[in-house]
Amino acid sequence: MKNFIPVFKEKNKVSEDRSKIFVASRRDFLKIGSLATGGFLLGINFQCSGPKGDVVTFAPNVYISFGSDNQVTLIAHRSEMGTGIRTSLPMIMADEIGADWSKIKIVQGEGDEDKYGNQNTDGSFSVRMFFEPMRKAGATARHMLIQAAAAKWGVDPAECYTENSEVHLKESRKKVKFGDLVQDLLVMPLPDPATIKTKELSEYKLVGTDVAIYDAKDIATGKAVFGADVNLPNMQIAMISRSPVVGAKIISYNDAKALAVPGVTQVVKIEGTGIPAGLDKPLEGLAVLASNTWAAKKGREALEIEWDLGPNQEYNSTAQLEAMAKSTLQNGKVRRERGNFNAAKSGAAKSLDKTFKIPFFAHATMEPIAVIADYKGDGSVEIWAPTQHPQWARGAVAGALGIEIDKVKMNVTLLGGGFGRKSKPDGVVEAALLSKAAKTPVRVQWTREDDLHHDFYHSHSAQRIVATLDGAGKLTGWNQHSVFPAIGATGNPDELHPSDGELGLGCTDFPFDVPNIRIETHESKAHTRIGWLRSVSNINHAFAAQCMMDEIAEARGVDPIQQAIELLGEDRDLNFAEETGGKYENYGEKIEDFPWNTGRMKKVIQAVSEKSNWSQNLAAGKAMGFAAHKSFLTYVACVVMVEKDANGNLSIPEVHYAVDCGVGVNTDRIKSQFEGGAQFATSLAMTSAITFDKGQVQQHNFDSYQIIRMPQAPKKIEVHIVPSTEKPTGVGEPPVPPYIPALANAVYKLTGNRIYELPFKI
Repeated sequence: MKNFIPVFKEKNKVSEDRSKIFVASRRDFLKIGSLATGGFLLGINFQCSGPKGDVVTFAPNVYISFGSDNQVTLIAHRSEMGTGIRTSLPMIMADEIGADWSKIKIVQGEGDEDKYGNQNTDGSFSVRMFFEPMRKAGATARHMLIQAAAAKWGVDPAECYTENSEVHLKESRKKVKFGDLVQDLLVMPLPDPATIKTKELSEYKLVGTDVAIYDAKDIATGKAVFGADVNLPNMQIAMISRSPVVGAKIISYNDAKALAVPGVTQVVKIEGTGIPAGLDKPLEGLAVLASNTWAAKKGREALEIEWDLGPNQEYNSTAQLEAMAKSTLQNGKVRRERGNFNAAKSGAAKSLDKTFKIPFFAHATMEPIAVIADYKGDGSVEIWAPTQHPQWARGAVAGALGIEIDKVKMNVTLLGGGFGRKSKPDGVVEAALLSKAAKTPVRVQWTREDDLHHDFYHSHSAQRIVATLDGAGKLTGWNQHSVFPAIGATGNPDELHPSDGELGLGCTDFPFDVPNIRIETHESKAHTRIGWLRSVSNINHAFAAQCMMDEIAEARGVDPIQQAIELLGEDRDLNFAEETGGKYENYGEKIEDFPWNTGRMKKVIQAVSEKSNWSQNLAAGKAMGFAAHKSFLTYVACVVMVEKDANGNLSIPEVHYAVDCGVGVNTDRIKSQFEGGAQFATSLAMTSAITFDKGQVQQHNFDSYQIIRMPQAPKKIEVHIVPSTEKPTGVGEPPVPPYIPALANAVYKLTGNRIYELPFKI
């Protein structure tokens, strides 16, 4: 998926070659790979004052340091937003080192791509990207510790091992603490990377187990620092009245009443970019700065602004969605083709023709955006931000202020949810611009209304699928029409079709062994800011395809799980390049390294069938639905049970997932991501929708953009991890796509009503 996230190659210049969404650039991989060839082996050492005098510290690389007080400190360079990545990546290093996890100290790394490599915590690729580099970093440290201890004892290093932050001599009681080796490490040469061997997976004691999130206690007790928790001396609070329609511009304004509010100090205009809006630019608006949040809010309410609402002022999303659905009745742009679908259709004994619609979705993170900026007299700026993409934010700030990127210091706080929203740096740029204008530290505080009105929305979508069956009931043809405003259209209004990357999220990678396949897209213009939301267009595509597969199974008179296994065919690796004209992107990975394997998908389907007791005879008033979908290189199958009570109310008593994500680093976090993913997906399926009228969002808070309440939530969520030694993939986003169709299919089996549009009521 192209043209979304900038790759910052030099200073604050944004490369015209933008990285694919959720994918590290080749430069990133080369940089990360340099860890294995010595590029990150810095041999840093320094002294700092401790309670018992000077503590000497040695760092074999940028992620790990040892103190003479026996403190092992690990750097977490990715953003923590509940996924547990600040726990999982350090786990890998600690396991390789042989460190005592209970005494590990984890420090959040600042935003510095040149130092740490890619820090974009998006797209479920943190473990996938850094599993091997973290292993190598830890193994390098372990190698040096063992060499130092062996030299001290005059023994062969092969006779030593590490455990509990100590080096032990085999078959003896001799041991030495890591801290007692620091002075020796300071004079040791860094090892040849070719000599570094990582542990076998079977040797790990942390990886593959349940480990509680490192920040859990601080979060539960209120000690954890999120964006809005940062307070600086003389800091002003800013609230911004932003353009109500994307592309709107201020004609005139009167700020007298705002300035009369006690505590309000000034009103500052932020120049917007109009159309195209761009993914890293703030909307036009007026900012009210005050000594406290309440004054800023009341001052904003008192502003008098005359807007030129621009070209989108008549936009109605309902009308556009209907037009999008209607367009699928025509021939579209062919994006994948196998066989001859028209021939299959003309010779079909039966055809099924269904259209599926979804609305716009907002991210609705629990923590609205809150960013602090402190512009200094020397032209530098320091930022504190709950950002998923610190490097993009640094570059955007540098560009907006006209300074070099190395003059932007980016401190990353905890994130109260992200889902892709907090990778966009518009709020960070707002804070930097206002701090420069005000000549004082400024916190830009978004409200829930701001959050819902000015998001980068998951786009609404129409999906039409035509399936053909022959006289023997064999599925002979599959024609999917996919239409939705592309993410790239936020920055390029001429982009009217979904990109190859967006289609590769569950559409052009349709895996079933059907002889005739045609995938088509249709034009659709963006009238608001479009962005990526948890699992992106996998949501649209999985909902349509997996509901349709259930309907096909019913038409054929076969069990949907048995049909899925049958249509996946023999165990093999799939390659969609030939049928897509070489445009299948595979989440930015080489298909040879991360193949689409039908055998792995069948295993998760078989696992969920067994664990959910799919073939059981359910009591009256209960039904189960099934769906399976691969996203972000992870295989997932899902069974959802629904139940109707005596009053006709439906609930979700039970959910089963089976997942193959390769090597599972922290099974506690894998389970929690799927548990949270089920709740998230239930909201998308049942209660959440953003609509536009006259260019403006019609939902204002959680009363109108609803997240599921407790009675609507799944009661029991079982996550069954299929053991694997394959390369790690992702788990943040894969729970969402199969859940929605599994729920919809269950509702149909219980009520007899097929679901073709989200949200639906149960």
